[in-house]
Amino acid sequence: MSSETSATTFGGRRSVPPNNSNAAEDDLPTVELQGLVPRGISLQDYLNVMNVHLFKERWDSNKVDHHTDKYDNNKLIVRRGQSFHIQIDFNRPYNPNRDLFRVEYVIGRYPQENKGTYIPVPVVPELQRGKWGAKVVMREDRSVRLSVQSSPECIVGKFRMYVAVWTPYGIIRTRRNPETDTYILFNPWCEEDAVYLDDEREREEYVLNDIGVIFHGEVKDIKNRSWSYGQFEDGILDVCLYIMDKAEMDLSGRGNPIKVSRVGSAMINAKDDEGVIVGSWDNIYSYGIAPSAWTGSVDILLEYRSSESPVRYGQCWVFAGVFNTFLRCLGIPARVVTNYFSAHDNDANLQMDVFLEEDGSVNSKLTKDSVWNYHCWNEAWMKRPDLPVGFGGWQAVDSTPQENSDGMYRCGPASVQAVKHGHVCFQFDAPFVFAEVNSDLVYITAKKDGTHVVEGVDSTHIGKLIVTKQVGRDGMQDITDTYKFQEGQEEERLALETALMYGAKKAISTEGILKPRSDVDMDFEVENAVLGKDFKITITFQNNSSNHYTISAYLSGNIVFYTGVSKAEFKKETFDVTLGPLSFKKEEVPVRAGEYLGQLLEQASLHFFVTARVNETKDILAKQKSIVLMIPRIIIKVPGAKVVGSDMVVIVEFTNPLTETLQNVWIYLDGPGLMRPKRKMFREIRPNTTVQWEEVCQPWVSGPRKLIASMTSDTLRHVYGELDVVIQRRPSE
Repeated sequence: MSSETSATTFGGRRSVPPNNSNAAEDDLPTVELQGLVPRGISLQDYLNVMNVHLFKERWDSNKVDHHTDKYDNNKLIVRRGQSFHIQIDFNRPYNPNRDLFRVEYVIGRYPQENKGTYIPVPVVPELQRGKWGAKVVMREDRSVRLSVQSSPECIVGKFRMYVAVWTPYGIIRTRRNPETDTYILFNPWCEEDAVYLDDEREREEYVLNDIGVIFHGEVKDIKNRSWSYGQFEDGILDVCLYIMDKAEMDLSGRGNPIKVSRVGSAMINAKDDEGVIVGSWDNIYSYGIAPSAWTGSVDILLEYRSSESPVRYGQCWVFAGVFNTFLRCLGIPARVVTNYFSAHDNDANLQMDVFLEEDGSVNSKLTKDSVWNYHCWNEAWMKRPDLPVGFGGWQAVDSTPQENSDGMYRCGPASVQAVKHGHVCFQFDAPFVFAEVNSDLVYITAKKDGTHVVEGVDSTHIGKLIVTKQVGRDGMQDITDTYKFQEGQEEERLALETALMYGAKKAISTEGILKPRSDVDMDFEVENAVLGKDFKITITFQNNSSNHYTISAYLSGNIVFYTGVSKAEFKKETFDVTLGPLSFKKEEVPVRAGEYLGQLLEQASLHFFVTARVNETKDILAKQKSIVLMIPRIIIKVPGAKVVGSDMVVIVEFTNPLTETLQNVWIYLDGPGLMRPKRKMFREIRPNTTVQWEEVCQPWVSGPRKLIASMTSDTLRHVYGELDVVIQRRPSE
């Protein structure tokens, strides 16, 4: 179909160049003649197309029935496998007995029918499920109204549309008209579509909800923040198609959610492919925006499109939030999940080795594996015809650049069901996801003579809790049991053995060399700590024997990144305890605000490690815990009316709770359907001072909405605030 098909250019392997850009176009000829037209015959005498109507307004049934009426886009957007209406006006009444025409959809630069990039839609008496077709539903004067149905396996993207009329001398085709361009998306409402989801409430949440909640913090102190996905905002759909173009993804694969989600997991991070977001975990963000400052995906995606280069910076929840926008925007049901105590296992041996010195302190040179306080990834809902029956449904996909998969930083889709049962042989990246939720924490003493002694194994620490947002509500839903059986159940051991059989490695070193259990038990608690305030740690010892013991204990307090990597030790305390037979003792260690404030990282996460040596038996007791400090919140107020199309006043307030002045403070404000994302800078905020910022906006979406704010500064980050508002419809004139 293309004039540029010189075989020499493509090295003899294919006659047509790769068709991997939705944006690239090649116009179809308006006339395709089979020989000369005899004199005296005018092609104008045959059926000619005067106009095409696509019924693409937000209130038209095409958009309402296809659940695409929320997109801020004036083109026709439909979902595949479902019929929609168009009207064609001809130069004279259409006569089905002698006039022959068809609608054509074309995508990319080198359209081919066998690749699904050139789609001739025949006019048929009856539409057949699962097939392209156009049925005449109304003839009136010179107009014909058609019900057009796409295939549920159709490529997802932006198609150019033509109408072609047959004459005895060849085809007359309409000219290229951008107004008739049609987006075709995945369709979770269509049973034949690979992303079909049968629960309407779940479709509302996982496809149509443009605001979400992302959980972070620490398993004993779960924090949450809203995230504006904004998948319907102006320009976002085009950016999602651009991301696939940037990946040079072949158009013929864009109807397959497995391929689309895998390409997305690689492209949302900038590592190795100039993708959307640059990851940074070093607390230095001078060349971009701190990950904690983003309130949603829209700014990031629009900046990526306009600058055509990666946006700085993101961490796991930012990658997950933007990836969720990408998936929902294209019509793939998706959700963000958070795994507390997530194993980042550098050698995938299902074992996180923590090496201790003989005095009980952590040996950071030998300890390579890190336990993330939490890690966010995504789940996308789809059938998996490439796997055995039963492994469809939720698939884990992760766009945070952690490990290489087939030469690129990407992860998934891995069947959550396969991970649960230990069937890690099935593609993609199931062993890595299995390790994230199932590894054992192994404490090993590295002795001075070079030998290693296993002090203890904690098999319940990793994958402690896996959560996502509830359907239809902002609360938290525990989905741990979708990834793993309950600890200690027979099925859990069986799943682990299955994973090992399929090649998930496990070091032998922990088997058979575990020391017998000590007579002394140790535990510790950290009281709820507020940023800028003192707090205390209580360590308890219990002697379960009739012997006298003396104990040398060591407490280490560290500022940690949420990835479990230590930045600095801010507290060291050693103390001795004497335990009589069957006795119980408490030790209290105070922590002063001044000890941790100077070096705090944005997640305000402190990690405590207590090790104790029973001098008489040489037993080592080790325990570790993280806490997240309570951080002040931003307050948002909307004092006046909240009506579509009318001015609405939004007031943002923040009070500095610290005893030091905050420098270079940025406050970000976002409200999908209410306002475009905005930000304001305050040079400094003095201790206990309140700043106020007022904005006026005009909401364009009615119903329950959210305003989301975040704050970042040189010394204090991860400050959030949000407000639920209900926007009234405009009073009818």
